[in-house]
Amino acid sequence: MSAMNIPKEISDHEIIRRILAGETDLYASIIKRYNSYLFKVGKLYGYNHEDTEDLMQETYVRAYTHLKDFEERSSFKTWIVQIMLHQCYHKKHKLSFQRERPDSENLETDAEMAPVRKVADGVKAVQERELKEIIEQAILDLPDEYRMVFSLRELMGLSTSETAHMLNITEDNAKVRLNRAKKMLQDKIGESYTSSELFEFNLIYCDGMVDRVMKAIKELGQTSA
Repeated sequence: MSAMNIPKEISDHEIIRRILAGETDLYASIIKRYNSYLFKVGKLYGYNHEDTEDLMQETYVRAYTHLKDFEERSSFKTWIVQIMLHQCYHKKHKLSFQRERPDSENLETDAEMAPVRKVADGVKAVQERELKEIIEQAILDLPDEYRMVFSLRELMGLSTSETAHMLNITEDNAKVRLNRAKKMLQDKIGESYTSSELFEFNLIYCDGMVDRVMKAIKELGQTSA
């Protein structure tokens, strides 16, 4: 069975057990599963595409080298997203790092000012570049504490308890922040958005990320995790 064609029915925990048993090439399937999640984290922190990819690679390599430390009491998604959050946080706070805003900050003036309206085919409208950029920018403009709760719950599908644990807040606090984040967004863009389509990591980049990470892992000189 190709590492790139692992059925979705096979759990992360089973794949990890097989990787630790020596089937290291299966890590490629883990990368394929979580590229979009990690990409969203980087973009929501305000990094550009290149910096986000670098942070993704660092996250995957770090997760691989500590794979034996993963405790199956939590989901692998929660674990690796938390690693990405830490990578983003530390990079942001390095004195030598010049924070870059994502490309959406460079929109044409008319695109920035374009009114967001409901249309009959809402999903199709969300897929249009101009609307997606407006929505993405609206999310980026949220205060940090609201943006992170919204992204973890709505963009990445984590539960309230997982989100609260990851951000070290109570579940009630997470619920309040999520509701406030939604209200802030509704004030700006109405209800014409599909959160699952925001900040997508295009498939044309996905295989490249797999190649980058697997090459970096092989350069570590490890035969197993």
